[in-house]
Amino acid sequence: MSYEHSIARYRNLYAKLLRFYPKPYRERFGEGMEQTFNDLLRERAGEDRGLFDCALWMFVETSAGIIREQLNYISMQKSIIRVALVTAGILLIPFFGNIYVDGWNWHWYTFVLAGTLLFGAGLTYEFVAKRMSNKAYKFAVGLAVGTAFILSWGNMVRVSESENPANLMYYGVLAVGVIGALIARFEPRGMARTLFAMALAQMLVPVIVLIISNPDTWGPPGVLGVFVSNSFFALLFVGSALLFRHAAHKQNQN
Repeated sequence: MSYEHSIARYRNLYAKLLRFYPKPYRERFGEGMEQTFNDLLRERAGEDRGLFDCALWMFVETSAGIIREQLNYISMQKSIIRVALVTAGILLIPFFGNIYVDGWNWHWYTFVLAGTLLFGAGLTYEFVAKRMSNKAYKFAVGLAVGTAFILSWGNMVRVSESENPANLMYYGVLAVGVIGALIARFEPRGMARTLFAMALAQMLVPVIVLIISNPDTWGPPGVLGVFVSNSFFALLFVGSALLFRHAAHKQNQN
């Protein structure tokens, strides 16, 4: 019982220290950290050992963690603001185009869709590329995200201009990328496999459409043009996959 008062006092101070963590981190881990702190002190008390040195070490370690998480949180906020500003800057081009260029008629929902795609692509790059300092990894992420953005935008335009449901199959290519990246946890070797799978899926789309539909109904650019454009995107995905593979090789060497 002689330790109960000390444990309560240290735990109260520790709970106050945890308030300096960013709110999202504190809400996710704070309760567990406080319980761990309490369990360690009680274990020390059960061994009839002093509590001060254990509590002091936990306070120092937690303080270092707070500084680290606060810096990460500030960096994340800056990344969001930076991506938002870049997105707004890019959207100024079609905005002024609507005003000064004849025939440039973007509706408000086009701006919303374009802004969503731009912001999503930029934010994805910021968060994924920061996982590693390897330049090959960063280039691979940039190439993959950029290619996915162009594919998404081009597909959105095709769907809006035609009623051909086959164009929706390209979203399956993007789904392969999202699911594969989550399974790989953005690790370079797994990302390389994911991008190779996206390249294969990209080339399967026109093959499947060719099997299930009449090529005469495709219209311009025709069968050859469709395969050429799909090959272009597939090569970009392959290039990203090779960069991820190079990043994985560098990671294994370190």
